[in-house]
Amino acid sequence: MPAPEFRAARDTLLAHRDDLAAARDAFRWPALTAFNWALDWFDEIAEGNDRPALWITEEDGSEARHSFADLAHRSGQVAAWLRAAGVRRGDRVVVMLGNQVELWETLLAAMKLGAVVIPCAPQLGAADLRDRVERGAARHVVAARPEPFAEVPGGYTRVLVGEPADGWLHYADAYDVQEKFVPDGETRADDPFLLYFTSGTTAKPKLVEHTHASYPAGHLSTMYWIGLRPGDVHLNISSPGWAKHAWSNVFAPWNAEACVFIFNYTRFDAARLLATLDRCGVTSFCAPPTVWRMLIQADLAALRTPPREVVAAGEPLNPEVIERVRDAWGVTIRDGFGQTETTVQIANTPGQPVRPGSMGRPVPGYDVVLLDPATGAPADEGEICLDLSARPLGLMAGYHGDPERTAEAMADGYYRTGDIGERDGDGYITYVGRADDVFKASDYKISPFELESVLIEHPAVAEAAVVPSPDPVRLAVPKAYVTLAAGWKPDADTARAVFEHCRAQLSPYKRVRRLEFTAELPKTISGKIRRVELRAAETGDRPGEFREEDHR
Repeated sequence: MPAPEFRAARDTLLAHRDDLAAARDAFRWPALTAFNWALDWFDEIAEGNDRPALWITEEDGSEARHSFADLAHRSGQVAAWLRAAGVRRGDRVVVMLGNQVELWETLLAAMKLGAVVIPCAPQLGAADLRDRVERGAARHVVAARPEPFAEVPGGYTRVLVGEPADGWLHYADAYDVQEKFVPDGETRADDPFLLYFTSGTTAKPKLVEHTHASYPAGHLSTMYWIGLRPGDVHLNISSPGWAKHAWSNVFAPWNAEACVFIFNYTRFDAARLLATLDRCGVTSFCAPPTVWRMLIQADLAALRTPPREVVAAGEPLNPEVIERVRDAWGVTIRDGFGQTETTVQIANTPGQPVRPGSMGRPVPGYDVVLLDPATGAPADEGEICLDLSARPLGLMAGYHGDPERTAEAMADGYYRTGDIGERDGDGYITYVGRADDVFKASDYKISPFELESVLIEHPAVAEAAVVPSPDPVRLAVPKAYVTLAAGWKPDADTARAVFEHCRAQLSPYKRVRRLEFTAELPKTISGKIRRVELRAAETGDRPGEFREEDHR
């Protein structure tokens, strides 16, 4: 049997899915040398397997189901066709596809070839694509539209999914390949497989390199956090091109032999999403906080059969949202923490008590240390770091082409996440914020997330982001940018109500002192709030800004 160490590690986690302590004691990362997940795992479980591996539903009610066996066969055809088109082991391939079956076929095919995938979100424009092609040294592109690449020069091979176009190879021709795909050599577990451009909430995106082991096998931790079982139907709402899509739309569910479920829509409709969850029997559901915050504005009780597992990732989820879902569905949303650079590190795992506001505890395979940013010593509050003496398999190889940044991130025997956390006596870790987002007001440290969690408890607030605003006396004061729930007006009365709520819930030094209503918050393609843009706008008095001292 190929990759027996991988299967054994997977089965250990399934056997202890409700007992974190037992799972941490029993689990060991598989020792992988030669490893190709597509060939050694996916094709193995796909042999004669007609169960659905991918189920895609569309807004118009149409749908398509693709079995494990179908995807193994079709990805082999695509791999053979791409090799004939010039794709070689180690070549970089930009993949810019939506949630369509060709995306999963291409990912598996590239893995079988030993090529390196550079995932791109379908929304990217020419400037971003040029950066990815140039910095990623891409030799091939697989895309659903030719137009975005018209302004991206280069001698790369162009492959188009959909209607044929001049200068592009036609992807559908791959289905005419008859011969069985045979790999041209061995894939090493530490060979590069993915180059991810980070979401860039605070700076220019970094180029994160993952191997054939770090994401495919590393996402055993993600499988454990979600609580996936063989035969589950798992819906994860995310955009192709960012890391969470690979987390929960590829590796975690297929490591568990579960079905990836996709609901494609052009505009989010909470009622339609709930109806789809019901109709299709989704058993596990993951969504970013933005989606959860929109869902609680709808009638959650309309979902007659809630998923068994519900999780959230991307940013910490506000306690108000968790309570509303628990009241309606009788299940608790469980937070998980990870990065593009890693798989899930910390999580509220199945069967464990969930503490309000906490991300949970380190998952099997991860040794987490909090380091005081000032002294570098272990502390109960500090930067979330990973001990490299027990290096987790799910950690990136490094920042591609940037040895200085890699060395900085992994200095003194620790990988440094750049996120601040606080640990209680039982080992639960609460997210404080990005090191770049935490700020001081009147010499008190302020966590934007803590204030945002209070703000969203007010019925007028749909979403909120808190940043420092310059103040001549306090140096900085907390300012909230707020998007309003339906039925509320961006006027002085609403501002007064929000200020009163904050005064009742927060200590004086933490209170929101300034407030600005906005139609939407700036976000990355993955749904993370770009507080860096809001901070940059804070240069003084702004039109439309409300001040607490004027609304008492």
